[in-house]
Amino acid sequence: MSIPEKSLTKPLSNIRWTIVALLFFATTINYIDRQVIGLLKPFIQGDLHWDEADYGYIVTAFQMAYALGMIISGRLLDRFGTRIGYSMSIFVWSVGATLHSVMHSVFGFGVVRAVLGFGEAGNFPAAVKTIAEWFPKRDRAFATGIFNAGSTIGAIIAPIIVATVTISLGWRWAFIITGSLGIIWIVFWYLFYQSPSKHKRISASELSYIQSDNSQAEKAIVEKGMGWGKLLRYKQTYAICFSRFVTDWVWWFFLFWMPDFLNKTQHLDIKASVLPLILIYTMASFGGILGGALSSGFIRAGRSIDFSRKTTILICALFVLPLIFVAQIQNGWLAVILIGFAAAAHQGWASNIFTVVSDIYPKNTVGTMIGLSGFTGAIGGALSASFVGLLLKFTGSYTLIFVAASSMYLVAWLTLKIFIPRIEEINVD
Repeated sequence: MSIPEKSLTKPLSNIRWTIVALLFFATTINYIDRQVIGLLKPFIQGDLHWDEADYGYIVTAFQMAYALGMIISGRLLDRFGTRIGYSMSIFVWSVGATLHSVMHSVFGFGVVRAVLGFGEAGNFPAAVKTIAEWFPKRDRAFATGIFNAGSTIGAIIAPIIVATVTISLGWRWAFIITGSLGIIWIVFWYLFYQSPSKHKRISASELSYIQSDNSQAEKAIVEKGMGWGKLLRYKQTYAICFSRFVTDWVWWFFLFWMPDFLNKTQHLDIKASVLPLILIYTMASFGGILGGALSSGFIRAGRSIDFSRKTTILICALFVLPLIFVAQIQNGWLAVILIGFAAAAHQGWASNIFTVVSDIYPKNTVGTMIGLSGFTGAIGGALSASFVGLLLKFTGSYTLIFVAASSMYLVAWLTLKIFIPRIEEINVD
């Protein structure tokens, strides 16, 4: 199906704005729920007598369950669709988040953390699959940047909610209140969401625009299907999975250890750390949107998808490099700004790496591929969580962690550059 050249840039309709808004709020809730434990770490450690290694193991439990959930949820979403799959995912993670409030042991926290991680794993496969269904390729990076900004908005809102509730009602109530948000979202999802072909309010011209770059490969996949075994035949799969393995853990580190870093190195308590954390995640939010807009802007200017994605990814990788100096900087605000630039770069990177999946793989297998690559990213996060916890326990220093984090995005960019010579749709045999 083709459309006139003049229609290549079509503004978002009310329907597609609603879809993006729903994805944005789901991602916001996702990140509020996962960040609560990092913000409450000093309180819980004081009450339950955890050490750094205990906390690392609890984070690892989340990451391992998240990895398992990724590889399962992506496949189920491609089979049953996002309307049902997304709501089930959010229900599971909301239950897991709320159950933190009644736990008293490291083991108990590990169990409910695993439930949370398993449910949260469905968010990004579902959201990226929804974008692939509702947007042609030229618009996907920008739309992805908007919904992915929810991850940083969630990280901004979480310190405010958690600090307010904890000071007023105690840390257990912080888990109850944040855990209930997902249930509210499910109601709106069922009220407003349908796939494009089933949506009653979509016009024929908009449906034509959405499907404008559908290919024969898309039709073949709908008929034949494409599971993990077939995905592993392509070198693009390994390149994307490896790039997420070496970079995803850096974002997890920002989420789970930044409150502790500010507390240990800058002596900021939960109230004093709210403003620095808001600055970091506000910068990250803009980074995600700008990264998506830059990539989509290159395409609209006539550059290829390959040039647009890889150039934007390289720019993001360069903005992470100053992390190498963070642990040695005495000025707290300068350290926060450098971390903010790195967090922004990660979100810009994420907007594009998610979109690269939908550039290469047909729509009906996007959920499976996002799940597979998310699985490898979560495994990297799980391994790093225990490593970071043990390293802090025995050295008390963040230096080596920041040094390692600073170079990972360049490694990932080189991997994509070498093993995916050109970003384009694969030929399905």
